[in-house]
Amino acid sequence: MSLWRLIITNLRRHRVRTAIGATGIALGVATMLSVVGLLGGAVKMFERILRTDSQMVVFERNVSDLFFSNVPVGLVEELEGQPCVKDAQPVLFTIIAAPDRPVITCFGIQASDGRLKRGEWLQGSAAAFRDDAEGVVLGERAAGFLKAPVGGTIELGPGTYTVVGVVRMENGFENGGVFMPLAACQKAFHKDGVCSVVSVALAAGHQPDEVKQWVSKHHERLIAMENDEFSRSYSQFKIMKTTAWVVGGCAFLLGGLSVTNTMILSVFGRIRELAIARVCGFSRGQVARMIFGESLLISAIGTLAGWVLSWGGLHVLRAVPQLQGYIEPRVGWMEVAAATGLAVLTALIGAMYPACYAARLNPAQALRFE
Repeated sequence: MSLWRLIITNLRRHRVRTAIGATGIALGVATMLSVVGLLGGAVKMFERILRTDSQMVVFERNVSDLFFSNVPVGLVEELEGQPCVKDAQPVLFTIIAAPDRPVITCFGIQASDGRLKRGEWLQGSAAAFRDDAEGVVLGERAAGFLKAPVGGTIELGPGTYTVVGVVRMENGFENGGVFMPLAACQKAFHKDGVCSVVSVALAAGHQPDEVKQWVSKHHERLIAMENDEFSRSYSQFKIMKTTAWVVGGCAFLLGGLSVTNTMILSVFGRIRELAIARVCGFSRGQVARMIFGESLLISAIGTLAGWVLSWGGLHVLRAVPQLQGYIEPRVGWMEVAAATGLAVLTALIGAMYPACYAARLNPAQALRFE
């Protein structure tokens, strides 16, 4: 009988122990992929809020959050005067209170901003959203929980505003938010003359470095970054991603303990069997490889089960009506490779002590073990 056939036979003989060890790995893989996927999706949703068909974003240096960034709106006109810039759009991010909803994201934008044009207008039209008025447009979800019909009024923070439209946005944050003319938003939140960010679309044939150099030379308090560069450096994104990997790592630690416990029980439960194998000609190395092989196979079963669990769980969450738009899991090959690598590492570490113990068994003494 080959070593791998013996390994499979051993695992089938101890189905409960095998299931316990595989379950620990499966939960670790599922937790890691689910948390990383959910938070990664949230990061991507926020990134799309900034992009709006642009390649760069300009914001205030050394701010912990874009809600605290203050960029002079006059920068928009300056940027559009540069040959390297095709279009510049200011956006003011604020958190607003409304009846029965303590926190709603408000987007102060200009009528020329492309984000509303990309949405599906359920009520009203884009023409009703004007820079010189105070009418607001609600995302579909915001219109649902605020119960605000088009033409009616709604209390937002310190003021009352007329609802001029309801739009369905692909992005969950935008779909649950309020779009307000930039001037009205500045007035309501005492942000006269400033916005949070300016998104920049480059002119054909020009490079991002041209915008970076111009901003650095003329506005030392501000910084320009490419969208991908911003995503890698933004502190809030780093925190979210680090949290995801830490939570996933803790789950794997528990899975590793489960594998270790399973293999220890397996070794101590069949000491006489291992002694007989040694007497029949198995070397110490073959015994150790058998234990490592069992651990790796348990890990492989658990990894596959974890993939299925995470995929199914994220699919179910995405289908929940109340969460549609907010759940956009992103599990790429890097996350899958990392989870698989950690599963293999966990299996090897978990089997190290049991394998060493089994390899060092004295056959004569082990045969007398009760």
